[in-house]
Amino acid sequence: MDAKEMTRGTLLEALGIEITELGQGRVVATMPVDHRTHQPFGLLHGGASVALAETVASIGAYELVDQETEGVVGLEINANHIRAVRSGTVTATGTVLHRGKTTMVWDIKITDEQQRLVSVSRCTIAIIKKS
Repeated sequence: MDAKEMTRGTLLEALGIEITELGQGRVVATMPVDHRTHQPFGLLHGGASVALAETVASIGAYELVDQETEGVVGLEINANHIRAVRSGTVTATGTVLHRGKTTMVWDIKITDEQQRLVSVSRCTIAIIKKS
């Protein structure tokens, strides 16, 4: 199943998240900053940024496991929101920092259209056995 099929009917589709690059240990995705991702004061919602960050980490981790026997789930995520964004598109770039047998740790940086840092996250992914 490709990334486009995986997002159909999910939070990713609702938020307009699109995977633009998918490689071994690196993922890039975009998300619009609009009515779907705003908080009440018209700024990018921190929760939407966290959803984007965990999406990048999870999809990236899934690319690195044996998809026949393993799955991945978010175990922990933290985020620091650096800059407010009112409109446009943000881009998340995730890179794997640690690739273990049962966990992975990903670094995710979200930038605006001028390449300015908007948010930075670290996400720990658990690798689980499929039953």
